Amino acid sequence: MRVTREKAAENRARIVETAARLFREKGFDGVGLDAIMKEAGLTHGGFYGHFTSKEDLAAEAVARALEQSAGFQSRYTNVADFVSDYLSESHCADRANGCVVAALGGEMARRGEGVRSGITSYLRTALERLAGLFRGTAAVRRRRAITTLAGVIGALTLARAVEDPVLSEEILSTAREVFGSSRPAA
Repeated sequence: MRVTREKAAENRARIVETAARLFREKGFDGVGLDAIMKEAGLTHGGFYGHFTSKEDLAAEAVARALEQSAGFQSRYTNVADFVSDYLSESHCADRANGCVVAALGGEMARRGEGVRSGITSYLRTALERLAGLFRGTAAVRRRRAITTLAGVIGALTLARAVEDPVLSEEILSTAREVFGSSRPAA
């Protein structure tokens, strides 16, 4: 039975959303196409009607997750609120729906051009947006944006990695304190 273009587009979007969630939760190599398609409610055989490879799906899924992150970041008008929300316990606990960079950053370095160009473009835009929340010269704002973004992503990654909830919260709260101010560090 032939599906309509609209249904095919809907199925593709569902595959991408499912893959974005499962890749963040389990890693690129931690989930196979069969699991992605099953979770999306589709058959494994239908995958190649939408994508040429898992790498193509990874690029599109990462792009979708990065769009969601950009939407998350764009709503902030000050650094403190961004840092507080990004380093919250709920964001830390929700790997499948949280920051794709914190979930897959190390793995992205070993992916193909599609994934890497997507993260590069996203980071350029995210740094510009974050720099706009700081005061000072353009160079100072840029350095603060890089330091803050690297710091919060690193803190979230570490907080998720440890098995001790007390240590995890200590990492989050310390990073919130250090990075949650728009004032330059003394």
